[in-house]
Amino acid sequence: MPINFHSSNNKYTYTNRQATDSWTHRIQNIIDVKEKRVIDIGCGGGIYTKQLALMGAAEVIGVDFSNQMLQAAEENCAHISNTSFIQGDAYNIPFADETFDIVLSRAVIHHLDHIPNFLQEAYRILKRNGILILQDRTIEDCTIPGSPEHIRGYFFSCYPKLIRVESKRRPETNQILHLLRDTGFQTNPIQTFWEVRKIHPSIEDLLQDLSPRTGRSILHELSDNELSHLLQHIYSNLYERSPIIEQDRWTIWTAVKE
Repeated sequence: MPINFHSSNNKYTYTNRQATDSWTHRIQNIIDVKEKRVIDIGCGGGIYTKQLALMGAAEVIGVDFSNQMLQAAEENCAHISNTSFIQGDAYNIPFADETFDIVLSRAVIHHLDHIPNFLQEAYRILKRNGILILQDRTIEDCTIPGSPEHIRGYFFSCYPKLIRVESKRRPETNQILHLLRDTGFQTNPIQTFWEVRKIHPSIEDLLQDLSPRTGRSILHELSDNELSHLLQHIYSNLYERSPIIEQDRWTIWTAVKE
């Protein structure tokens, strides 16, 4: 069954790692965040809220619909003075028009039933010449074959049924472009990149990270027995590798409010 973001059992699902240099460099290549006012929509445990603050943003506000996630985010960013958190959802962002220089939404739009409504809200709260950064995985990103770097690919080779789940919820590249333009944004060229998710010292560390389904919502579609079989499948492919540098491929759409 899908992940329950409101469950206390999943409170720390998105706090157990740090944003890596691969992500930081990609964002820096898009825009200099220094002295900018930024909002992180669907901030989860505040991993990227924190990183944007450390990159020099004047203020970063994380918004999430889950109180459990926000509590974890506040703990995660307790010593970062230029961060704050507020409950809200992507369709009703609790801020005035033209408030932010940057709107970030990472790994969120595939959870949304009404992406155009969110884009309208993002457009509304952006200042003129502000930028929207959407980062998510398309089905093409997800189903790249499994390898020592692309661990996620093993999920789908082991359980092809997960491809059907992902196909229903994953955004289409050109569809998002069209929706952005329909909203009034000026779109930039699409980017794809490999983000280092985590460096695991050994196969045992990787399996320990996978077993609670932490930070990987697609694994909540598997039963405990299926997850156990998947872990055995991954072990058989990677048991001789050390360290394991886990990466995911992402698509980034950027658009400017002119």
